[in-house]
Amino acid sequence: MEAARMMFVAFFAVIAFCLSTTSASPTPVVIWHGMGDSCCNPLSMGSIKRMIEEKVGGGIYVRSLEIGSNIIEDTENGFLLNVNKQIDMVCSKLQKDPKLQQGYNAMGFSQGGQFLRAIAQKCPNPPMLNLVSFGGQHQGVYGFPRCPGENQTMCDYVRKLLNLGAYISWIQDNLVQAEYWHDPLNEAEYRAKSVFLADINQEKAFNATYKANLMKLKNLVLVKFSEDTMVDPKESEWFGFYVEGQAKAVYNMTQSKLYQQDLLGLKELNESGRLALLESPTDHLQFTEEWFEANILKYLK
Repeated sequence: MEAARMMFVAFFAVIAFCLSTTSASPTPVVIWHGMGDSCCNPLSMGSIKRMIEEKVGGGIYVRSLEIGSNIIEDTENGFLLNVNKQIDMVCSKLQKDPKLQQGYNAMGFSQGGQFLRAIAQKCPNPPMLNLVSFGGQHQGVYGFPRCPGENQTMCDYVRKLLNLGAYISWIQDNLVQAEYWHDPLNEAEYRAKSVFLADINQEKAFNATYKANLMKLKNLVLVKFSEDTMVDPKESEWFGFYVEGQAKAVYNMTQSKLYQQDLLGLKELNESGRLALLESPTDHLQFTEEWFEANILKYLK
């Protein structure tokens, strides 16, 4: 009788385990919008959130990051809140979110791409599993040809400040786009005065923790838009940039000091098959659902 009871208990324990395994929720996704956008715009991040929920299914939890206490603040902070403060703010949000504690996948759009990379490097808990960067400017920009969003006044203001002097201290400390402005004609000033990009790209002092944390990723996925008219140069989306001293010829990722000296672990990620360079034959962030499903969905499942 006792043996039968034990077999009965063991049988139902196995059934319960199988049910819990098959009904496990999919890995959560965190998304960070680009310049001029907000967390909840129904035509941009709202649409992306719905697409992920539909295509992944299973009641997936998708958190679209809001930088501030409302949508207006979120949009303004994409221009005017020091990036390092944004990173600290987001790190705190992620650490306090109970749904993310077992790990999450991340998707960054435009400047949100390099911002989420900074999260991977500086905020390893909770763990980021896969990072997909859509048009992120990982070597910065040297040009401001267009500005998305409806706030043309804000765009004009940013453009004037960049023209005034991106490396003036008060501009660096308060203007987001200046913090990833990369002047190939004056690399020394960029390295000395950039408060964000030069730091996360190991151009000030080598930080072994930044490299170790980035290498914890299962996959780093970099999406470049081949017809991009927003990012200058678009090669920055794949860690390329202008050759020092001019602004025409560009180098690619494997030709960069960052890769050759493996300062971030890009070389090791690449050689281990964990660095994916994807291309969409479209303008900035203009990918289709079909392209997303064929190229990105596998990193979210």
